[in-house]
Amino acid sequence: MLIFGAARLASAFSGSLNQLVVWRFITGLGLGAAMPNAVTLMSEYCPDGRRATLTNTMFCGFPLGAAFSGFLAAWMIPHWGWRSVLVLGGIMPLVLVGLLFLLMPESLRYMVAESYPAERIRSVLRRIAATVMDATSFVMHEKGPAPQNKSSIGVVLSQYYIVGSVMLWVAYFMGLVIIYALQNWMPILLRDAGLASSTAALITALFALGGVGAILSGWLMDRFNANVIIATCFALTAIAVCLIGQTTGVLALLMVVVLVAGTLMNTAQSSLPALAAAFYPTHGRATGVAWMLGIGRFGGIVGSFLVAELSRRNLNFIEIFTVVAVPGLISAVALVIKQLAHPEDKPAYAAAKEVAMGH
Repeated sequence: MLIFGAARLASAFSGSLNQLVVWRFITGLGLGAAMPNAVTLMSEYCPDGRRATLTNTMFCGFPLGAAFSGFLAAWMIPHWGWRSVLVLGGIMPLVLVGLLFLLMPESLRYMVAESYPAERIRSVLRRIAATVMDATSFVMHEKGPAPQNKSSIGVVLSQYYIVGSVMLWVAYFMGLVIIYALQNWMPILLRDAGLASSTAALITALFALGGVGAILSGWLMDRFNANVIIATCFALTAIAVCLIGQTTGVLALLMVVVLVAGTLMNTAQSSLPALAAAFYPTHGRATGVAWMLGIGRFGGIVGSFLVAELSRRNLNFIEIFTVVAVPGLISAVALVIKQLAHPEDKPAYAAAKEVAMGH
Protein backbone atom coordinates (compact mmCIF):
# COMPACT_ATOMS: atom_id res chain seq x y z
CA MET A 1 0.00 0.00 0.00
CA LEU A 2 2.95 2.31 0.65
CA ILE A 3 4.18 1.62 -2.89
CA PHE A 4 0.92 2.22 -4.71
CA GLY A 5 -0.07 5.16 -2.51
CA ALA A 6 3.24 6.96 -3.07
CA ALA A 7 3.30 6.10 -6.79
CA ARG A 8 -0.24 7.34 -7.32
CA LEU A 9 0.55 10.57 -5.52
CA ALA A 10 3.64 10.98 -7.71
CA SER A 11 1.44 10.36 -10.77
CA ALA A 12 -0.48 13.53 -9.97
CA PHE A 13 2.68 15.60 -10.47
CA SER A 14 3.87 13.94 -13.68
CA GLY A 15 5.35 16.41 -16.13
CA SER A 16 4.99 14.21 -19.22
CA LEU A 17 3.12 11.22 -20.56
CA ASN A 18 6.20 9.00 -20.12
CA GLN A 19 6.46 9.92 -16.44
CA LEU A 20 2.77 9.21 -15.96
CA VAL A 21 3.12 5.79 -17.60
CA VAL A 22 6.05 4.88 -15.32
CA TRP A 23 4.28 5.94 -12.14
CA ARG A 24 1.06 4.17 -13.19
CA PHE A 25 3.02 0.99 -13.81
CA ILE A 26 4.57 1.19 -10.33
CA THR A 27 1.10 1.83 -8.92
CA GLY A 28 -0.05 -1.39 -10.56
CA LEU A 29 2.83 -3.32 -8.99
CA GLY A 30 1.79 -2.16 -5.54
CA LEU A 31 -1.87 -2.96 -6.16
CA GLY A 32 -0.99 -6.35 -7.61
CA ALA A 33 0.95 -7.23 -4.46
CA ALA A 34 -1.56 -5.81 -1.98
CA MET A 35 -4.67 -7.62 -3.24
CA PRO A 36 -3.56 -11.27 -2.87
CA ASN A 37 -1.95 -10.56 0.49
CA ALA A 38 -5.13 -8.88 1.74
CA VAL A 39 -7.16 -11.93 0.68
CA THR A 40 -4.64 -14.26 2.31
CA LEU A 41 -4.47 -12.37 5.59
CA MET A 42 -8.25 -12.14 5.82
CA SER A 43 -8.60 -15.84 5.05
CA GLU A 44 -6.08 -16.85 7.68
CA TYR A 45 -7.90 -14.98 10.43
CA CYS A 46 -11.35 -16.36 9.60
CA PRO A 47 -12.85 -19.38 11.36
CA ASP A 48 -13.18 -22.29 8.96
CA GLY A 49 -16.97 -22.29 9.09
CA ARG A 50 -17.23 -18.67 7.92
CA ARG A 51 -14.04 -18.22 5.88
CA ALA A 52 -15.62 -17.84 2.44
CA THR A 53 -18.37 -15.53 3.72
CA LEU A 54 -15.97 -13.16 5.48
CA THR A 55 -13.33 -13.23 2.74
CA ASN A 56 -15.91 -12.54 0.04
CA THR A 57 -17.38 -9.73 2.14
CA MET A 58 -13.94 -8.13 2.37
CA PHE A 59 -13.31 -8.58 -1.36
CA CYS A 60 -16.58 -6.76 -2.13
CA GLY A 61 -14.64 -3.62 -1.25
CA PHE A 62 -12.79 -3.93 -4.54
CA PRO A 63 -15.74 -3.56 -6.98
CA LEU A 64 -17.55 -1.15 -4.64
CA GLY A 65 -14.42 1.01 -4.37
CA ALA A 66 -14.02 0.96 -8.13
CA ALA A 67 -17.64 2.05 -8.61
CA PHE A 68 -17.41 4.78 -5.95
CA SER A 69 -14.18 6.16 -7.41
CA GLY A 70 -15.91 6.54 -10.77
CA PHE A 71 -18.69 8.67 -9.27
CA LEU A 72 -16.14 10.64 -7.23
CA ALA A 73 -13.96 11.31 -10.28
CA ALA A 74 -16.98 12.52 -12.25
CA TRP A 75 -17.59 15.12 -9.53
CA MET A 76 -13.95 16.12 -8.82
CA ILE A 77 -12.50 16.46 -12.33
CA PRO A 78 -14.81 19.32 -13.47
CA HIS A 79 -13.98 21.22 -10.27
CA TRP A 80 -10.25 20.57 -9.76
CA GLY A 81 -8.99 18.65 -12.80
CA TRP A 82 -7.81 15.08 -13.27
CA ARG A 83 -4.76 15.50 -11.03
CA SER A 84 -7.02 15.97 -7.99
CA VAL A 85 -8.27 12.40 -8.29
CA LEU A 86 -4.70 11.06 -8.22
CA VAL A 87 -3.81 13.26 -5.23
CA LEU A 88 -6.76 11.94 -3.22
CA GLY A 89 -6.07 8.38 -4.40
CA GLY A 90 -2.49 8.72 -3.19
CA ILE A 91 -3.14 10.37 0.18
CA MET A 92 -5.83 7.93 1.37
CA PRO A 93 -3.69 4.77 1.07
CA LEU A 94 -0.76 6.52 2.78
CA VAL A 95 -3.02 7.43 5.73
CA LEU A 96 -4.22 3.83 5.86
CA VAL A 97 -0.61 2.57 5.85
CA GLY A 98 -0.10 4.18 9.25
CA LEU A 99 -3.21 2.52 10.66
CA LEU A 100 -2.22 -0.86 9.25
CA PHE A 101 1.28 -0.55 10.69
CA LEU A 102 -0.11 0.20 14.14
CA LEU A 103 -3.17 -2.06 14.27
CA MET A 104 -2.85 -5.00 11.84
CA PRO A 105 -1.20 -8.10 13.35
CA GLU A 106 0.75 -10.77 11.51
CA SER A 107 -1.09 -13.84 10.22
CA LEU A 108 -1.66 -16.34 13.02
CA ARG A 109 -1.19 -19.30 10.72
CA TYR A 110 2.08 -17.86 9.45
CA MET A 111 3.35 -17.29 12.99
CA VAL A 112 2.49 -20.87 13.99
CA ALA A 113 4.03 -22.30 10.81
CA GLU A 114 7.23 -20.28 11.41
CA SER A 115 7.41 -21.25 15.12
CA TYR A 116 7.07 -17.71 16.50
CA PRO A 117 7.26 -17.41 20.33
CA ALA A 118 4.06 -18.55 22.02
CA GLU A 119 3.75 -15.22 23.87
CA ARG A 120 3.57 -13.28 20.60
CA ILE A 121 0.88 -15.62 19.26
CA ARG A 122 -1.05 -15.37 22.53
CA SER A 123 -0.93 -11.58 22.41
CA VAL A 124 -2.80 -11.66 19.11
CA LEU A 125 -5.20 -14.45 20.02
CA ARG A 126 -6.29 -12.60 23.18
CA ARG A 127 -8.14 -10.23 20.87
CA ILE A 128 -10.19 -13.19 19.61
CA ALA A 129 -10.57 -15.59 22.55
CA ALA A 130 -9.67 -15.38 26.24
CA THR A 131 -9.21 -19.15 26.47
CA VAL A 132 -5.66 -18.98 25.08
CA MET A 133 -4.17 -17.33 28.17
CA ASP A 134 -2.67 -20.58 29.47
CA ALA A 135 -1.59 -22.03 26.12
CA THR A 136 2.13 -22.81 25.89
CA SER A 137 2.23 -24.12 22.33
CA PHE A 138 0.14 -23.97 19.18
CA VAL A 139 -0.50 -26.43 16.33
CA MET A 140 -2.11 -25.88 12.95
CA HIS A 141 -4.32 -28.11 10.85
CA GLU A 142 -4.23 -27.80 7.06
CA LYS A 143 -6.81 -29.16 4.62
CA GLY A 144 -4.11 -30.38 2.23
CA PRO A 145 -0.47 -31.38 2.63
CA ALA A 146 2.29 -28.79 2.63
CA PRO A 147 5.21 -30.24 0.61
CA GLN A 148 8.40 -30.07 2.64
CA ASN A 149 11.52 -28.19 1.58
CA LYS A 150 9.71 -26.35 -1.21
CA SER A 151 9.45 -22.63 -1.91
CA SER A 152 5.98 -21.09 -1.93
CA ILE A 153 5.81 -21.30 -5.72
CA GLY A 154 7.11 -24.85 -5.43
CA VAL A 155 4.04 -25.66 -3.33
CA VAL A 156 1.68 -24.08 -5.87
CA LEU A 157 3.28 -26.03 -8.74
CA SER A 158 3.82 -29.27 -6.80
CA GLN A 159 2.32 -32.53 -8.04
CA TYR A 160 -0.45 -32.42 -5.43
CA TYR A 161 -1.62 -28.87 -6.24
CA ILE A 162 -0.77 -28.39 -9.93
CA VAL A 163 -4.12 -29.49 -11.39
CA GLY A 164 -6.09 -27.30 -9.01
CA SER A 165 -3.72 -24.39 -9.63
CA VAL A 166 -4.12 -24.57 -13.41
CA MET A 167 -7.90 -24.87 -13.14
CA LEU A 168 -8.05 -21.79 -10.88
CA TRP A 169 -5.93 -19.88 -13.41
CA VAL A 170 -8.24 -20.94 -16.25
CA ALA A 171 -11.39 -20.02 -14.32
CA TYR A 172 -10.14 -16.57 -13.30
CA PHE A 173 -8.70 -15.90 -16.78
CA MET A 174 -11.98 -16.74 -18.51
CA GLY A 175 -14.00 -14.75 -15.99
CA LEU A 176 -12.01 -11.61 -16.75
CA VAL A 177 -12.45 -12.23 -20.48
CA ILE A 178 -16.21 -11.83 -19.96
CA ILE A 179 -15.95 -8.88 -17.55
CA TYR A 180 -13.60 -6.80 -19.69
CA ALA A 181 -15.36 -7.69 -22.93
CA LEU A 182 -18.73 -6.55 -21.62
CA GLN A 183 -17.66 -3.54 -19.56
CA ASN A 184 -15.55 -2.13 -22.40
CA TRP A 185 -17.81 -2.95 -25.33
CA MET A 186 -21.39 -3.25 -24.11
CA PRO A 187 -22.13 0.50 -24.38
CA ILE A 188 -20.95 0.50 -28.01
CA LEU A 189 -22.80 -2.73 -28.88
CA LEU A 190 -26.04 -1.51 -27.30
CA ARG A 191 -25.75 1.83 -29.07
CA ASP A 192 -25.19 0.04 -32.39
CA ALA A 193 -28.30 -2.01 -31.61
CA GLY A 194 -30.34 1.20 -31.60
CA LEU A 195 -30.32 2.34 -27.95
CA ALA A 196 -29.48 5.91 -26.95
CA SER A 197 -25.96 6.45 -25.61
CA SER A 198 -27.22 7.44 -22.16
CA THR A 199 -29.42 4.34 -21.96
CA ALA A 200 -26.57 2.10 -23.10
CA ALA A 201 -24.29 3.59 -20.40
CA LEU A 202 -26.94 3.07 -17.72
CA ILE A 203 -27.53 -0.55 -18.68
CA THR A 204 -23.78 -1.23 -18.70
CA ALA A 205 -23.53 0.26 -15.19
CA LEU A 206 -26.08 -2.31 -14.02
CA PHE A 207 -23.61 -5.06 -14.93
CA ALA A 208 -21.10 -3.80 -12.34
CA LEU A 209 -23.58 -3.51 -9.46
CA GLY A 210 -23.77 -7.23 -8.74
CA GLY A 211 -20.50 -7.57 -6.80
CA VAL A 212 -22.22 -7.64 -3.43
CA GLY A 213 -23.74 -10.99 -4.45
CA ALA A 214 -20.40 -12.50 -3.44
CA ILE A 215 -21.54 -12.31 0.20
CA LEU A 216 -24.37 -14.76 -0.51
CA SER A 217 -22.00 -16.91 -2.54
CA GLY A 218 -19.56 -17.00 0.38
CA TRP A 219 -22.36 -18.10 2.72
CA LEU A 220 -23.22 -20.95 0.33
CA MET A 221 -19.53 -21.88 -0.09
CA ASP A 222 -19.19 -22.28 3.69
CA ARG A 223 -22.12 -24.69 3.78
CA PHE A 224 -21.89 -26.61 0.53
CA ASN A 225 -19.27 -27.59 -2.04
CA ALA A 226 -17.49 -24.35 -2.96
CA ASN A 227 -16.28 -25.63 -6.35
CA VAL A 228 -19.82 -26.58 -7.37
CA ILE A 229 -21.30 -23.29 -6.11
CA ILE A 230 -18.91 -21.14 -8.18
CA ALA A 231 -19.08 -23.48 -11.21
CA THR A 232 -22.87 -23.13 -11.12
CA CYS A 233 -22.56 -19.32 -11.03
CA PHE A 234 -20.27 -19.40 -14.07
CA ALA A 235 -22.61 -21.72 -15.99
CA LEU A 236 -25.61 -19.49 -15.22
CA THR A 237 -23.50 -16.48 -16.23
CA ALA A 238 -22.96 -18.04 -19.65
CA ILE A 239 -26.72 -18.49 -20.08
CA ALA A 240 -27.46 -14.92 -18.93
CA VAL A 241 -24.80 -13.37 -21.20
CA CYS A 242 -26.17 -15.32 -24.14
CA LEU A 243 -29.67 -14.01 -23.31
CA ILE A 244 -28.45 -10.40 -23.44
CA GLY A 245 -28.11 -10.79 -27.17
CA GLN A 246 -31.71 -12.03 -27.41
CA THR A 247 -33.48 -9.29 -25.41
CA THR A 248 -32.51 -5.94 -26.95
CA GLY A 249 -36.05 -5.49 -28.27
CA VAL A 250 -37.55 -5.20 -24.77
CA LEU A 251 -35.72 -2.57 -22.71
CA ALA A 252 -37.06 -3.57 -19.28
CA LEU A 253 -36.23 -7.24 -19.88
CA LEU A 254 -32.78 -6.31 -21.17
CA MET A 255 -32.05 -4.36 -17.99
CA VAL A 256 -33.11 -7.29 -15.82
CA VAL A 257 -31.00 -9.76 -17.80
CA VAL A 258 -27.93 -7.51 -17.67
CA LEU A 259 -28.34 -7.05 -13.91
CA VAL A 260 -28.70 -10.81 -13.40
CA ALA A 261 -25.70 -11.51 -15.64
CA GLY A 262 -23.61 -8.95 -13.75
CA THR A 263 -24.63 -10.33 -10.37
CA LEU A 264 -23.77 -13.91 -11.37
CA MET A 265 -20.51 -12.94 -13.09
CA ASN A 266 -19.20 -10.65 -10.36
CA THR A 267 -20.27 -13.11 -7.69
CA ALA A 268 -18.38 -15.97 -9.32
CA GLN A 269 -15.28 -13.89 -10.02
CA SER A 270 -15.17 -12.31 -6.55
CA SER A 271 -15.51 -15.75 -4.95
CA LEU A 272 -12.44 -17.23 -6.66
CA PRO A 273 -9.86 -15.53 -4.36
CA ALA A 274 -11.60 -17.06 -1.33
CA LEU A 275 -11.65 -20.44 -3.07
CA ALA A 276 -7.94 -20.20 -3.85
CA ALA A 277 -7.10 -19.07 -0.31
CA ALA A 278 -8.89 -22.09 1.13
CA PHE A 279 -7.23 -24.46 -1.37
CA TYR A 280 -3.55 -23.81 -0.58
CA PRO A 281 -1.66 -24.46 2.66
CA THR A 282 -0.28 -21.52 4.63
CA HIS A 283 3.18 -21.75 3.07
CA GLY A 284 1.82 -21.29 -0.46
CA ARG A 285 -1.42 -19.38 0.10
CA ALA A 286 -0.36 -15.82 -0.75
CA THR A 287 1.66 -17.01 -3.77
CA GLY A 288 -1.20 -19.20 -5.01
CA VAL A 289 -3.73 -16.37 -4.82
CA ALA A 290 -1.25 -13.94 -6.41
CA TRP A 291 -0.52 -16.21 -9.36
CA MET A 292 -4.23 -16.74 -10.01
CA LEU A 293 -4.87 -12.98 -9.96
CA GLY A 294 -1.78 -12.25 -12.06
CA ILE A 295 -2.40 -14.83 -14.77
CA GLY A 296 -6.06 -13.88 -14.82
CA ARG A 297 -5.16 -10.30 -15.78
CA PHE A 298 -4.14 -11.56 -19.20
CA GLY A 299 -7.79 -12.59 -19.58
CA GLY A 300 -8.70 -8.94 -19.19
CA ILE A 301 -6.40 -8.09 -22.09
CA VAL A 302 -7.93 -10.83 -24.23
CA GLY A 303 -11.45 -9.72 -23.35
CA SER A 304 -10.69 -6.14 -24.36
CA PHE A 305 -9.65 -7.27 -27.85
CA LEU A 306 -12.15 -10.12 -28.29
CA VAL A 307 -15.21 -8.06 -29.20
CA ALA A 308 -13.18 -5.87 -31.56
CA GLU A 309 -12.04 -8.98 -33.42
CA LEU A 310 -15.57 -10.41 -33.53
CA SER A 311 -16.89 -7.13 -34.91
CA ARG A 312 -14.14 -7.08 -37.52
CA ARG A 313 -15.32 -10.50 -38.64
CA ASN A 314 -18.84 -9.05 -39.05
CA LEU A 315 -20.57 -11.14 -36.39
CA ASN A 316 -23.96 -9.73 -35.47
CA PHE A 317 -25.16 -8.66 -32.00
CA ILE A 318 -26.57 -12.06 -31.03
CA GLU A 319 -23.51 -13.95 -32.27
CA ILE A 320 -21.10 -11.70 -30.36
CA PHE A 321 -22.85 -12.27 -27.03
CA THR A 322 -23.04 -16.00 -27.73
CA VAL A 323 -19.27 -16.14 -28.22
CA VAL A 324 -18.62 -14.00 -25.12
CA ALA A 325 -20.73 -16.44 -23.09
CA VAL A 326 -18.44 -19.40 -23.91
CA PRO A 327 -15.67 -18.46 -21.40
CA GLY A 328 -18.26 -18.82 -18.62
CA LEU A 329 -18.78 -22.46 -19.58
CA ILE A 330 -15.00 -23.00 -19.72
CA SER A 331 -14.65 -21.59 -16.19
CA ALA A 332 -17.42 -23.90 -14.97
CA VAL A 333 -15.74 -26.95 -16.53
CA ALA A 334 -12.38 -25.93 -15.00
CA LEU A 335 -13.87 -25.87 -11.51
CA VAL A 336 -15.55 -29.23 -12.05
CA ILE A 337 -12.14 -30.65 -13.02
CA LYS A 338 -10.65 -29.09 -9.87
CA GLN A 339 -13.36 -30.78 -7.81
CA LEU A 340 -12.65 -34.14 -9.43
CA ALA A 341 -8.89 -33.78 -8.88
CA HIS A 342 -9.24 -32.39 -5.34
CA PRO A 343 -12.61 -33.53 -3.92
CA GLU A 344 -13.91 -31.16 -1.28
CA ASP A 345 -15.22 -33.18 1.63
CA LYS A 346 -16.49 -30.85 4.36
CA PRO A 347 -17.66 -33.57 6.80
CA ALA A 348 -14.29 -35.35 6.64
CA TYR A 349 -12.41 -32.10 7.13
CA ALA A 350 -14.61 -31.13 10.08
CA ALA A 351 -13.92 -34.49 11.72
CA ALA A 352 -10.18 -34.14 11.15
CA LYS A 353 -10.27 -30.64 12.61
CA GLU A 354 -12.01 -31.89 15.75
CA VAL A 355 -9.30 -34.53 16.22
CA ALA A 356 -6.61 -31.86 15.85
CA MET A 357 -8.39 -29.55 18.30
CA GLY A 358 -8.63 -32.44 20.77
CA HIS A 359 -4.84 -32.63 20.88
